[in-house]
Amino acid sequence: MTKVIKVPESHLEVISSPLQESQPTALSQLKYAEPTELYLRDGEVVIHRRPGSPLWHCRFRLQDGSWHRQTTRQASIEHAVRMACDLYDETRYRQRLGLAQKSPTFAEIAHATLYSMRQDLDVGIGKSVYGSYITCIEKYFLPYFGDKRLEEITYTDVHEFEVWRNRQMNKVPRASTLMNFASAWAKLQQTAVNKGWISERVAIPKLTTRGHKGKTRPAFSREEITKLFDYMEKWAKEGRLEVEREIRPLVRDYVEMLLLTGMRHGTEALNICWNNIEWHTNDGKKYLRIWVDGKTGGRWLIAKHRAVDVLKRLHSRQKAVYDIPFDRLFEVRAPQRLFVMADGHQPLRIDGTFKKLMRDSGLAMSQDGQMRTLYSLRHTYATLELLENKTDIHTLAKQMGNSAAMIERHYSKLTPTMAAEQLA
Repeated sequence: MTKVIKVPESHLEVISSPLQESQPTALSQLKYAEPTELYLRDGEVVIHRRPGSPLWHCRFRLQDGSWHRQTTRQASIEHAVRMACDLYDETRYRQRLGLAQKSPTFAEIAHATLYSMRQDLDVGIGKSVYGSYITCIEKYFLPYFGDKRLEEITYTDVHEFEVWRNRQMNKVPRASTLMNFASAWAKLQQTAVNKGWISERVAIPKLTTRGHKGKTRPAFSREEITKLFDYMEKWAKEGRLEVEREIRPLVRDYVEMLLLTGMRHGTEALNICWNNIEWHTNDGKKYLRIWVDGKTGGRWLIAKHRAVDVLKRLHSRQKAVYDIPFDRLFEVRAPQRLFVMADGHQPLRIDGTFKKLMRDSGLAMSQDGQMRTLYSLRHTYATLELLENKTDIHTLAKQMGNSAAMIERHYSKLTPTMAAEQLA
């Protein structure tokens, strides 16, 4: 028969200080009686020991009348009573704040966030910047905050983390890098809120976003673009491995399309499908226009006439659409994605092959020693449109999905060159 003992509230005060052997208390006397169940806090909290187990467990009533069960992880009755009361107080407090009953560790929230982002990337709805967020979480957040609770992190903790991170990076990060850290940090918080682990009302300290202003990404000159186009024609047909012989033509088409449209690489470009492309007629002239949807929402952009050659090459290699005559392809409105391999598979990352292309072509570094990236293609498009084609800033802003103010801010140094004819 289970032995039940109810402990008066007055007897719980002795738990706050170590029990002394010379002064027996009501609770220490209970230890010798070896009870299997104790009632605390007027019956709201119960601790009990299961048969054959040295540890005490507890259960307590929640505000909605249900019971919560949890182990105290204590074999000592004195420590078990103290732990049970602490757990009860913490759980009731979390309930009042609208938090989950059990607070997950930072590591648990981080892994849930990583899983969600990787899942989005796998199905093609993830943003290209997720790769940077994943690096921030895995390389910096997890090693530093792993065992902490998100809602317990203080401003001091964040400041000390930023000092540690900068030492690990051996530099003061640029503003763009700090924005990636801040966005990854916000992504973690949103995961915790969405899963009901913390409340939106919980104030989590923010990360600093002020850093050194980064240099403008290097563009290609007109001569370098001509060299790149000529080099890619031969490079795309080479490759030792079968996968190289398939991905190189895809990267060639991807690079040319970015240079011919100014679209963003990553999510904006990779999500384009054949049914997002159509002919547009204006004043009797036909133009190729493409619907893209990315960072700043959806928009139509006009591609250079040479982009038709890129589309023909893509069409000729893809099993899903090459039976459809190219002249009818836009009318059929095929739902397949544009930048895929012959079997319809889309590589998760293209930047690795692009880096090899830059290395092999000798165009990896700009004249001022900066490393070129896929974003350099978009920067090149904007620079040439402003300098060579004399495109006005408002038209360019609509084409590229930016505000006119942002275009002017990033390319203001080109303004005197653009107006040279009028100024001279």
